[in-house]
Amino acid sequence: MRPNRTAGGNYADVMADTPSGGGTAPPSPPVPSGPPAAAGPPAYQAGGPVARGRRLGWRRGLVLAAVILVIAGCAVAMLLTLGESLGAQALLIGIVAAILPVPVLVACFLWLDRYEPEPTGYLVLCFGWGAAVATYTSLQVNDAAAKAFANAGLPDALVAVLVAPFIEELTKAAFPILLLIFRRREWSGIVDGIVYCGLSAVGFAMVENILYLGGHGYAAGAQQYGPATGAQYLFATFIVRILFSGFAHPLFTSMTGVGLGLAARTADRRVRVLAPIAGLLVAMMMHGTWNLVPSLAVALRQNLILLYGYLSVMVPIFFGMVGLAVWLRSWEGRLTERTLIDYVRAGWLTPPEVAALGSLGRRHAARQWARRVAGEAGVRAMREYQFTATRLALLRDGLRRGLDTRPGELARSTNEERNMLARISALRSVFVGRDPQVPAATWDGSRYHIVFPDGVRRSLDAPDEPVVPIPVVLTPPPARGWPGTPMPGR
Repeated sequence: MRPNRTAGGNYADVMADTPSGGGTAPPSPPVPSGPPAAAGPPAYQAGGPVARGRRLGWRRGLVLAAVILVIAGCAVAMLLTLGESLGAQALLIGIVAAILPVPVLVACFLWLDRYEPEPTGYLVLCFGWGAAVATYTSLQVNDAAAKAFANAGLPDALVAVLVAPFIEELTKAAFPILLLIFRRREWSGIVDGIVYCGLSAVGFAMVENILYLGGHGYAAGAQQYGPATGAQYLFATFIVRILFSGFAHPLFTSMTGVGLGLAARTADRRVRVLAPIAGLLVAMMMHGTWNLVPSLAVALRQNLILLYGYLSVMVPIFFGMVGLAVWLRSWEGRLTERTLIDYVRAGWLTPPEVAALGSLGRRHAARQWARRVAGEAGVRAMREYQFTATRLALLRDGLRRGLDTRPGELARSTNEERNMLARISALRSVFVGRDPQVPAATWDGSRYHIVFPDGVRRSLDAPDEPVVPIPVVLTPPPARGWPGTPMPGR
């Protein structure tokens, strides 16, 4: 069903609890001069209204090149350092063992980010930064601190409690912080902060695990008793480091991500500064507490301290963070449903379209419907339609929150809004009107105007609750189909 023109009415208010006011009014859609046109070829694939990507300016290109060079340089330096410390065989074994959990952890963060996926390049850079820059910098600082503590007659265990948590959490969060400063418009909220920081932490943990699995695991056993014992040590270290505590680094750094996400979606300058600092401090304290527990267990020779600390502190925090992340993910769907009703009132979107964006299950059903009525081109257009609609909702929510206050920022947001609306209209043309069971209809902001099988156009009030007319069970269409609807294959 296609939007037609702006009209009054408050039917959209029943779709969700929506705060009043805030931001600017959405633009009115163009009024068609004739009957709705039949769906044509996927014009968005060739010179559509809006391109999803942005051209890289020379300044951004130089910055990107510099970041890549820094990551590559630190990666080479870290590889040489590990190779010199572990030896070629232990290094190779450590790399293989440390990589095994990475796909699972990365998949968890990508699953969390399904409503509005972040640019792949930024995700890769976050992972690479954590794996190379954060690990190499932290290793140098920790080694220097260990030498300073030794010269001062202090135990080496203090480095793990007083130094490592601070430098490691700071370096892991450095690149996400830079993203927030220079690319704030890519942040949709706390979920993005958790994803960016979590992937940086996964990269950090992978390289750190190479040291533990290859050095403290295989190499330590092989040097004393041979390869068989090395394999046993490797297996035991894998159980402790991966299965029981593989979530530790992503969990700690996700606290910083929460603070960065809060800062990204607020117009309060104090929150923008204090939220990331608070998140970083919480991450450091959690990391320090985690390192303190085994240090106490060794110092007091009470291994039960490890078990008590693990079960009473880390496990509840882990499950609490998982619950928060899942709730935040569903919040993005609810935000889309609450925010896009502005465009329902303006006639750009229909209630079923917005309702179909409210959950991942409905979005999946919409893609299945688009595949049935328009093939692979339809499902690609529907997927892009959903992504663009989500970004439109985030942009509208940002306008309501007052994130853009300067005239230049407001003009840029208005231009992005119009471009995304034009793109949504182009994407919609790929699959709209292709279902032989759906009559030709338009939505004007308050009522439906539907062409019935007898050819008469009638105006109907919207139902009490928004309906999602998908998925549909297709049956063989009648000989003539619905008036105004193209027959399949034509």
